[in-house]
Amino acid sequence: MTGFLCSALELMVLLPGMLLAYLPMKGRLRMSPAKLAAATVPLALFLSLAGGAVSCFFHIRTVWLLFPAAAIMGAFYIHTLSISRWKSVSVFLAVCGVFSCLSGTAIAVNDILSPEEPVSVLSLQGALFWFALCCASVLAVWYPATHAARKLLDVEAFAQTWYVFWILPLLFVSLNISIIPINPNLLKLGRLRSIYILLSLVFLILLLLLYTLFYLMASSLNRNDRLRRENQLLSMQQARYDNLRTSIEQTRHARHDMRHHLHILQSFAAQEKWESLTEYLEEVQGSIPDMELCLCQNTAVDSVAGYFAGLYREYDIPLTFKLDLPALLPVPETDLCSVLSNLLENAMEAGLRTAPKRRQTTVQAHSHSGHMILLSAENAYDGKVREKDGIFLSSKRPGEGVGLQAVRHTAEKNGGYIRFHYGDGIFAVNVILRGGK
Repeated sequence: MTGFLCSALELMVLLPGMLLAYLPMKGRLRMSPAKLAAATVPLALFLSLAGGAVSCFFHIRTVWLLFPAAAIMGAFYIHTLSISRWKSVSVFLAVCGVFSCLSGTAIAVNDILSPEEPVSVLSLQGALFWFALCCASVLAVWYPATHAARKLLDVEAFAQTWYVFWILPLLFVSLNISIIPINPNLLKLGRLRSIYILLSLVFLILLLLLYTLFYLMASSLNRNDRLRRENQLLSMQQARYDNLRTSIEQTRHARHDMRHHLHILQSFAAQEKWESLTEYLEEVQGSIPDMELCLCQNTAVDSVAGYFAGLYREYDIPLTFKLDLPALLPVPETDLCSVLSNLLENAMEAGLRTAPKRRQTTVQAHSHSGHMILLSAENAYDGKVREKDGIFLSSKRPGEGVGLQAVRHTAEKNGGYIRFHYGDGIFAVNVILRGGK
């Protein structure tokens, strides 16, 4: 019975482990916290009790039962999150890496508390110490996990690094398993026991330092990416300002020449030269600039839309905007402007490769429920859309298209939504942007 309790309690570290893994995931849960707890706790308890029974019956070391139990909990964890698989797997493995470093200390302390037990088996006191140590680690990193780690998950400029980050905790898990002595009696020697504890602590400190370095690198890249997007927005606003200034100057000259035009028109009318009058009217009408510049109330979005409106006009691509957006947006301006500019740029590139008579682009956006922006873009295209495993490939170079991938990352980072539809020469994108929680 004692062996069963020891093994079950040793596996019970799944509970603090899951809690720590969920701390950075607020706002990315597929269900309410209450429902999630109601599903997670019974599952962890069942695996712990089942693992304790298996260990007792078949005399299997509990450490080997942790792997299938952690795999089951990891699959459950990933399924309950609306976030990239790479990120969720990396966070779960990061927790496993920390707990594996703590396990070395628990094994050494267990040898001190229960010297008669072999090192491969935790006594009841050792299992309690192991569980308490894991709970204490959760409390110790509660603030970093709910602040720094949560911000780290929002870093889209660092997205590709998540593809390799999982190797780091997995490496430390392997190292901690490898230093467990094959011969249990080796830890009975005081010096080797001290070395074992020291190695476990060194691994833990080194792992935490590497996590910190990863966070600092991600923050730096995120800051640089944010500055890049802001500079891009400023350049668009500058271009829009230059266009506006040119339009104002043209209007001033047009007003200055108005009396001259009226005099000529009066002369044509007096001489009944109706054909000349008509031609002159058409010429004057063509020289009057389009003053319909305000596309929405938000200045930043209006600048981006106006900038691309000028480019589309220059390339002779019809563009229609229906932007019903307030001055104060429920989502970050840089996110919406980034999505809008990427969609408009992709649509413009498609329009340049489309027959002139078929060229057409329509963009609509409006606020919904006070915390979302609904955005849709539709454009005509000729040729073939290249897609592989849900990823759109670039038409300009080998590999993935950067623009649509950036739109996907921006849309989904706060639990948003993006869908692509194409066929019959029409490419459509529907995006839901949610405000950060």
